[in-house]
Amino acid sequence: MRVKPFVVLLAAGALGLAAAEARAQDRWRVDIENGAAISGYNDVAIPGNTGTRFSMTDDLKSDTEYFWRVRADFRFAPKHVLSGLIAPLTINSSGTFDAPVDFAGATFAPGIPTDGTWTFNSYRVTYRYEPWRKDTWMFGFGVSVKVRDAVIRLESNGTSAEKTDLGVVPLINFKFERRLGERTAFLLEGDALAAPQGRAEDIFAGIVVDAGRQWSIKAGYRFLEGGADNDEVYTFAAVHYVAAGVVFRF
Repeated sequence: MRVKPFVVLLAAGALGLAAAEARAQDRWRVDIENGAAISGYNDVAIPGNTGTRFSMTDDLKSDTEYFWRVRADFRFAPKHVLSGLIAPLTINSSGTFDAPVDFAGATFAPGIPTDGTWTFNSYRVTYRYEPWRKDTWMFGFGVSVKVRDAVIRLESNGTSAEKTDLGVVPLINFKFERRLGERTAFLLEGDALAAPQGRAEDIFAGIVVDAGRQWSIKAGYRFLEGGADNDEVYTFAAVHYVAAGVVFRF
């Protein structure tokens, strides 16, 4: 009977040490990223089995858009991180079709100026386990739950149609960091998963430079790609990001 209080005290002490170590590593991290989003390809057919397949980047011409995203990490133990991400994205296109396009129940005539909107807002919650944390490198992996809020819209000469999609997608999360010097590190991180229903990848590679004890600046390349192919929708897109941002730690 006297062993139980000792076990409780030992467990409480271990948790206290873990919390203290997590505090020493900066428990909170806020990553603010922005830059230019450039559409690589964007192929669409709505419905997926009977709609006309067209390109938002080739049949129409996509604009280079400004983007922003914010991620907040909470390190609740030395090797365990919870994070949340807000990543809105809208890319606009315009031009004329060379042939009639059947899209979401409407027909868009050739030779008529047409505006397209592709919205892909992503909201994610991530748990990551970081078992390998060394002096010069670290690697962690986990799982993300993504809420996808997507809209594809065409509008031309009084005719408009759109397809909306709100869904939840699981992804595999990973993060690799390698110190290149006292203040500089290479960072590779992302979420990705492929399945018969479709695929999704959101990956960043870049350089992070410590600008102070509690903040850093970063710059690099982000790649977003994926889509789905079924009777209801066919859509596959790739977006290239020129990205820069600030990371705060506290």
